[in-house]
Amino acid sequence: MPILDSPGGKPQPRTLHRGVALLWVIVIAIILGFCFFASSLCITFLLASFLAILVDPIPTYLERWHLPRLLSTALLVVSGVLLAAVSIYTSYGKAYVLIDSIPQYASRIRQAVEPLSRNIEKVQKSAGSLTPGSSPKRIQEVRINEPPNWPSYLVRGVGSVWGAVIIGGVVPFLMFFMLVRKAHLYSWLANAFGSTIDVPLFVTRVTQMVRGFVVGNVVVGIVMAAVTVAVLFSLKMQGALALGVASGILNLVPFVGVVLAALLPLLAATLQFQTASPFLIIFLTVISLHLISANLLIPKFIGSRVNIGPVAATMGMLFWGWLWGVVGLLLAVPLTAFVKLVADCHPSLIHISNLLAETPRPVPAWLNTGQATVTRAIPFLRKRSEVTAKR
Repeated sequence: MPILDSPGGKPQPRTLHRGVALLWVIVIAIILGFCFFASSLCITFLLASFLAILVDPIPTYLERWHLPRLLSTALLVVSGVLLAAVSIYTSYGKAYVLIDSIPQYASRIRQAVEPLSRNIEKVQKSAGSLTPGSSPKRIQEVRINEPPNWPSYLVRGVGSVWGAVIIGGVVPFLMFFMLVRKAHLYSWLANAFGSTIDVPLFVTRVTQMVRGFVVGNVVVGIVMAAVTVAVLFSLKMQGALALGVASGILNLVPFVGVVLAALLPLLAATLQFQTASPFLIIFLTVISLHLISANLLIPKFIGSRVNIGPVAATMGMLFWGWLWGVVGLLLAVPLTAFVKLVADCHPSLIHISNLLAETPRPVPAWLNTGQATVTRAIPFLRKRSEVTAKR
């Protein structure tokens, strides 16, 4: 069956359609390669855009009080940088104290597992005595100390520690220019993509998605931190407030968050408690909060705002985590939701949108008439929707 008709009426070969598909595969591969090798550039742009969308209501509100957008944005960025600096300085002091107490943690853990180690040695000795004949000669082992892989995974995407510092220094300036040039950026989007997508609807949905994602995480984090702090206070644990807040925030991190959220208060508990019941209570509290948030709170406060299915969210975390490490893992949900929003804005990409969506949309019959027909119908459908909205 022919795919396209030439001007002379003769059908074009099917290889043309295959060539276009192959070209799209090459373009996608080039984009992925650029995102991988230019990860620091992409992460800087994404973080600046994310923060600009998040704080844009503040200078917009101040404009109503006749405060120039340039001045309000400058005050906002400077305040944010100072707040981040104070937070880093405070957390650095607490982290330094925690590092100094690591030998104490190691000593307590060694004392706790010493009886188990002795029992294992006794079993090994008894098993060796049951073996007939002389014991075989031991061959000297040569161990090569290799550096762990997790530090390289943590800094993947930013290059190194200095790369992270550079990104942290560039993001405020880039965010400042994005906020000041908001009207210019919107005009560029409308002129560049206005003929193919509904730019106002796209911008509105992206803004709602980013702010809904942040607000949802804040609500869930506050609930988990409050419950954890209450449990630690009931156990009369030292530093319950700081440990509970840190554990609640860490519990939001995908995959490894529950391990970190449980490990932090459990390590602190080794210096205070001698019985097993406090450790069991802390462990069950963190696990229960993680299960409740993953199955109840996150779908209610976050899933309804990003509108992506659990399978798509999980695959997105695996993909973006592989591409950009921890940064990609933290931004996986909004990035996957952004891909879905792009697919939502063009009728020909409805299949990709349904693949990522939690509730797929029905595919209209006219969509199967061909790409050229869909492209010609977009302006007509947009005008029709605008007329319907005015009514």
